[in-house]
Amino acid sequence: MQTAAAIDPYATNTEALFLAFRLADQDYGIAIAKVQEIREWSKVTPLPNSPPYIKGMLNLRGAIVPIIDLRMRFGLPAMEYDALTVIIVVNVGGRLAGIVADTVSDVVSAGAERRRAMPEFEGQANRQFIEGLAQIDEQLMILLNVDRLVHPEDLAAVAYSVGPTD
Repeated sequence: MQTAAAIDPYATNTEALFLAFRLADQDYGIAIAKVQEIREWSKVTPLPNSPPYIKGMLNLRGAIVPIIDLRMRFGLPAMEYDALTVIIVVNVGGRLAGIVADTVSDVVSAGAERRRAMPEFEGQANRQFIEGLAQIDEQLMILLNVDRLVHPEDLAAVAYSVGPTD
């Protein structure tokens, strides 16, 4: 096993900002630059023949946005949506997607000195989505790579299946 080394996934920004949110009692973060807005949970329109983690579509001021349940995407136990459940709307490759999180907590600054690479070990499920770790206070936050988590080609396929939005 290798020890975690310091990384800087945003080489041009040594004080990167992350939106912190929770899933199943674990803290996660995504680069704030990818976040377009945060919305309270609202009912979505299911889309037939889509992957199980795509909960459906939402009309966001005329843009059709696929909604991805991160619990399902990560293989975590399902949880009933409540007043704290949020949809984090992100911009990936010029397309919008919503990701469902249990709750949003804060925007945190995680400079290069706080960020670490994931240690390598066997059986790493969902490793492709993880950018690294950040030490925030006494907690480790998992930093997600939204570009890998929400594939632009998947978004294009979903948008194509519902037709043009113009």
